[in-house]
Amino acid sequence: MQLIDNISATVEKQVKNRPWLDHLVRAGGRFQRQRGDYFAAGITYFTVLSLFPLLMVAFSIAGFILVGQPDLLNELQDKVIEKVPGSFGEQINDLINQAIDSRGTVGVLGLLTGLYTGLGWIANLRAALTEQWETQTPDKPWWREKLSDLGALLGLFLALVVSLGLSTVANSGLAAKLLKSVGLDGVPGASVVLSIVSIALGLLATWAVFAWVIARLPREPVSLRSAAKAAAIAAVAFEIFKFVAAIYLRMVLSSPAGATFGSIIGLMVFSYITFRILLFATAWAATSSDNDHTEIAPPAPVVIQPRVVDKNLSTGAGAAAFGAGALAALALVVFGRRR
Repeated sequence: MQLIDNISATVEKQVKNRPWLDHLVRAGGRFQRQRGDYFAAGITYFTVLSLFPLLMVAFSIAGFILVGQPDLLNELQDKVIEKVPGSFGEQINDLINQAIDSRGTVGVLGLLTGLYTGLGWIANLRAALTEQWETQTPDKPWWREKLSDLGALLGLFLALVVSLGLSTVANSGLAAKLLKSVGLDGVPGASVVLSIVSIALGLLATWAVFAWVIARLPREPVSLRSAAKAAAIAAVAFEIFKFVAAIYLRMVLSSPAGATFGSIIGLMVFSYITFRILLFATAWAATSSDNDHTEIAPPAPVVIQPRVVDKNLSTGAGAAAFGAGALAALALVVFGRRR
């Protein structure tokens, strides 16, 4: 028992002597105390649920494109017959024709359902982020909350567009084409510089999304400085996770079972880990010194009041006490005269 106490005291001392480690421990405690894993699993469920309306909208858009380009539609149907010969291929083409005919209805239903599921998704995400701040959000009218969630959803969409644009610039080879156009593609070390620039742009894109989510999606005001620091940590962790996940998925999808169920399972695991990273980064921001609003309450004012003590003496006891005092005074006087 003494050994355990000594080890605990040593660990606590080491943690206190390293501010970053102390912050990490406090952030981990906040994440566990505020049920970060539980909320990450719930958001993952709503994420998968929200994908079906998006697929409906995607099919509707594809239907409008195919109607406007008959040659592309004929080529698609020929490819289906080539890859899936027989009656099954003809059934797939019939399904494609039915989907094209009902593209308007599918698109409208997908948009309405997507709006409903999207609002539910963003509401749960904001609730999970707010939970990491250990604050009590005042109740608001439901229509105000929905309008706020709609604004947050649109803002997140714009942040994702900006991130996608930066990622596209990083991965499209635009920098390589620029170097080639000015004749610097053969310079030694140019490929290394391009790789560094691509990684930096990818990190910047991820950081922009995480910073916006941590700073703007919680229902309580958040310090931009702490949100930016936490987003930087989350961006690095996310990029490392993407690299490891890509290697793992290549290994899993090579098996028949992985090819069948790997996509949906991979999506769920990817979403779960991503939201865990996001919630832990929020816990890191919430436990930073910029947001440490712990205040020591002043002591209560001192009130001086007179206090009357009632001895509840009876009449006889009072007379006896008076007599004893008188006898003592008389004895002192007599003794003094004799001296």
